[in-house]
Parts: sequence; structure tokens; C-alpha cells
Amino acid sequence: MLGAGLMSGTSLDGMDAAIIETDGVRVIRQLGGMSLAYSTAQRQVLERVVSDALQWKFIGPAPDSFTPAAALLAEIGAEAIAQALKQTGLSSDHLEVIGFHGQTVLHAPPLVGINGQTCQIGDANQLAKLTSCKIIHDFRSADMAIGGHGAPLAPAWHFALARLSGQSAMVFLNIGGVSNLTFIPAQASIAQMVAFDCGPGNGPIDAWVQSKGKGTMDRDGAFAAQGQVDQTIVAEVLNKIPKPGRAASIDRWAFDHSPVLGLALEDGAATLSEITAQAIARGILALPERPEEVMVGGGGRYNPVLMERLQALVPCAILPCEAKGWNGDLIEAEAFAFLAIRRLAELPNSWPGTTGVSRPTVGGTICEPYDYS
Repeated sequence: MLGAGLMSGTSLDGMDAAIIETDGVRVIRQLGGMSLAYSTAQRQVLERVVSDALQWKFIGPAPDSFTPAAALLAEIGAEAIAQALKQTGLSSDHLEVIGFHGQTVLHAPPLVGINGQTCQIGDANQLAKLTSCKIIHDFRSADMAIGGHGAPLAPAWHFALARLSGQSAMVFLNIGGVSNLTFIPAQASIAQMVAFDCGPGNGPIDAWVQSKGKGTMDRDGAFAAQGQVDQTIVAEVLNKIPKPGRAASIDRWAFDHSPVLGLALEDGAATLSEITAQAIARGILALPERPEEVMVGGGGRYNPVLMERLQALVPCAILPCEAKGWNGDLIEAEAFAFLAIRRLAELPNSWPGTTGVSRPTVGGTICEPYDYS
């Protein structure tokens, strides 16, 4: 079955579209895809929505800004799908389903005895209308309704990719707005995976650079490479991050650049980068088995300061996904294509070891292209 996936991460930099062929268990073909960068105006719309969501906090009706932003994301998604199809030489008739993650604007992990809540915006009905294709969306709600964190959800795809490389222990690390990892033990079944959010990713670093009017990110780690790490701040922030090694999700906006407000640009970037590196390393070192390789996806793999610090902190190979022939920019989008096909096959997309859910759970809502009226 051919499926496409759309992913817009918490970095708010753009939407990724990827196309795969799979039966929901095996990787048959990774056909490629593309990343469609948001314009300044589009990014500002999404930043406003996130700001509104942080004020809302799930209390009362959702902010009015959600509706036009959801429609905008559907339009961007349809364009991303069209460009991905063109790039791969396929037509829309080839696609059987699209997995549409939407944009996370607020996430509240569960507490003891209290289910968590999450909000992803994106108009699935409009996307179905624009693409004339079946859409799977709302991937996280079913998991959270029975006590799960609703995240991370990419592990099912990570497992399928890992099995292309054999049965050895492997870690998939995604460094986006938040950093999260999937641990696949040697010879393990899919239900034996462990996954969790490690802590901040690029989010606080990006916000710090933006606050200084120096762009949208610390490109190539240039600012961090020139700065000095404030170890006191690093220790204070790490002490507030949940201990790693078990299923956990973290709201992207639980971390910002406020701990480094008194520092120079370069020192702040160096300190925030060190926090991210140490939080990830702490997660890897807490695993019950030492992996042979850590395969890194997401924008963080382009930051040599982060990658070098990780390699110094953990005793295993830190490699970009491209070392296996995988496009690290598209792993998450491919994951939602995979999860969409698993939803149609009634296969679970989360397990107790990946989200803390009470039992393996099938997630995702089906939106037929004729349902948009």
C-alpha cells in the first residue's frame, strides 16, 4: 500500500511530506519526499496560535485563532503532498491514504491518576477535499484516553527501519523542538521497545537566537562554538527534567531560553546546546542495554556542536540517519504514513513501553474524502 505522511514539528520551520510503500509491518519502499518551508507570514500565524494555546491551557473553548490556522495547515499540507508526488514521479491516484499529524500547539502529559491532554490543529476534512484522499489524523487521543502520554509515536516506524539492518540493539534519536529516542533491544519484538522524550532539543536554542535578532536557529552551531558553557545553569535545568528510561512526554514549551537570559548570545547558545546534549546522553546511558549505534534524525543532526558533544558523552557511534541511507529530514513524516497504514490494518501504534499506555493501542481517526461537507 502506498501512503503519504505529513509532519509539522514544534520548531515551526515547515512541513515535511514523505511517501512510502508498506503493509504496516515491513518497509517495502521509501519513495522520497520533500520539506516545504513556512513563509514568515505562515510562521507568524502558527507562533500566534501557540501563544494563544499557552494562554488557553485547555480551559474553556479553544481560541478562535485555531480555525483559520487549521485551514492554513491543510492548504500547506496539500501543496506539500503535490510537490512530493511530483518529485517521486507519482500521481495522486497512486496514494491510498495520507497520515496528517497536524501542528502540536499544546501538550499536557498525564499525572498520577489524571489523563493528559494534547492538541494538534489541522483541518483533516479540508485536506481530504483538497487531495481527494483518505486522511488519518488525531493519532494521539486514543492513547491518552487510557493513560498514555500520546508520544512519542514514531517508534513503530523506527522498529521497521531497524529490522532492515538486522537484529542488533539500536537507538533512534530525533532532535527537533524536543529530543526523544526509541530504544530497540537486540532480537526484540515490537512490543519490547522503549521510547521517551529526553528533554529539550533545538527549541530553546532557536528561541534564544531569534530573541537576539540573529535568525531562526544557530546554524551549524556557529554561535555555540564560540561560547562558554555555564555549568551551573546546565545543572539547574537538568535537575528539573524527569529522570530518563521510561515512557514520558514533554511539552515543547516546558523549555525555553529563559535560563540564559543574562548571558551573551554565544554563551547562551553554548549553554543551551550543552543542556540538550547532556539530557540526551543521560537518556542513552539509562538504557538497559548498550546500543551499537544511535541514528540521529531531525534538524539537530546538522549542528556539529551537538553531535560532537553527544559522541563525547556516550560510548557508542552517533550517526546521522543518512549513514543507513535514510533521509533524516523525512523520518517523522514517513512515520505518520506508516501509522496511517497501520490504522487501516487495525494495528497498534503505541505500547506500554513507548507511551506508558495501559495496553497496545490503535490510534487515528479516519476521514474519508467525501466527509468534508
